Amino acid sequence: MSKLTALATSIAVLGGVWAFLALGPLAGMVLVWAGFIAWGCYFAAGADNAALQKTIAGMIFGAVMAGIALALVGANPLGLPGAVGPAIYIAVTVFPLVAVAGCNILSVVPANVYGYAATAAYALQTANAGSPTAMDMTNPVLLVALSAVFGAVFGMISGKVAGMLGK
Repeated sequence: MSKLTALATSIAVLGGVWAFLALGPLAGMVLVWAGFIAWGCYFAAGADNAALQKTIAGMIFGAVMAGIALALVGANPLGLPGAVGPAIYIAVTVFPLVAVAGCNILSVVPANVYGYAATAAYALQTANAGSPTAMDMTNPVLLVALSAVFGAVFGMISGKVAGMLGK
């Protein structure tokens, strides 16, 4: 089997398993699409052990920064009017997504951004999304972080399975 066919087969089968888990037994604890974002990020980051670590760390860091932004927007501690508040709070929390790239574990800036974007999107576009300070699985930061871990691990497994199939 060619390497490409092996990878396609591995990702198709494991993608089905991931979707079943995320939409079935793990529903409400992970987001199928956020897992797939991490899965793709793992491959884009190099598909090795360092990529696994950097994908997970970066996406969780991005999710945390988005959670901070969401909390700031909700509280508006500076009392900024209209769209000015969210714009300022987002700018302040997006800056570190790139500024931390000198730290090896957070050097995959796309992972940082994907975690931020996934968390913000879920929180802003899901009617029943909880608060970024909630201590349960309604918290968008926790949902994206756990989804990122599962997705990156599924990416690693799919790469290893493809390696075995492609021989």
